[in-house]
Amino acid sequence: MKDYKVHLSRLDDEEEDEKTKTLASIPVDRHLFDARTVLITGGITQELARDVTARLFALAQVSEDPITVVVSSPGGHVESGDMIHDAIRFIRPKVNILGMGWVASAGALIYVSVPVERRFCTPNTRFLLHQPSGGTGGPATDIEIQAREIIKMRDRLNHIFAAATGQPFERIEKDTDRDYWMAPDEAIAYGLVGRVVSSITELA
Repeated sequence: MKDYKVHLSRLDDEEEDEKTKTLASIPVDRHLFDARTVLITGGITQELARDVTARLFALAQVSEDPITVVVSSPGGHVESGDMIHDAIRFIRPKVNILGMGWVASAGALIYVSVPVERRFCTPNTRFLLHQPSGGTGGPATDIEIQAREIIKMRDRLNHIFAAATGQPFERIEKDTDRDYWMAPDEAIAYGLVGRVVSSITELA
C-alpha cells in the first residue's frame, strides 16, 4: 500500500511539472504571436508542420501585417516541408524568412517559399541542399515503386530550387547529387539568400 501511494505521489509530481512547463510556455507563445513570429526548429515532422501551419493561418486571420518565420532545421519529412512551404505561399500576409544556425534539406525547401528579397540569414548560418533519401524495403515491386517516387520527388525539388535561385536545373541537379554546403556569402552568390542581417532592425 505504501509503494502504491509513493507511485501516485510521483505521478502527481510529474503531472504538476508538465503543467508548470505548459503554463511557462504560454507567455512566450503569446509574445511570439503578438510579434507575428513563427519558429521552425529541429526536425521537420508532421506534428511540426501542423503546428506551424495553424500558427500561420491564425496570424493571417488576425491581420495582413508581415509575418517573420525563423528557420533552424536539419531537415526531415519532405511532405511536411511541402505543407509549410505551400502554406507560406498560400496566406495573404507577406512572409519574411530568417535562417539561423543551419537550414538544411526540407528546411531549405521551407526557406525558399518566399522571394529571394525576403530571405534573410544571420552571419553564422549554414545551408545544405541535397537529394531526398528514403528507406526502401519490402517486396521487390514495392521497392521499385518507392525508388520511382524518390526520383520524381528529387526532380520536383530540383525544379523548385532552380526557380528559387535562378540556377539552371542542370546545375541544381549536379550540386544536389551529393551534400552541397554553403556559407552565407556563397548562398547569396548562389541565389539562395537575399541578405545577411545582424539585427532585427534590418528585417525590412
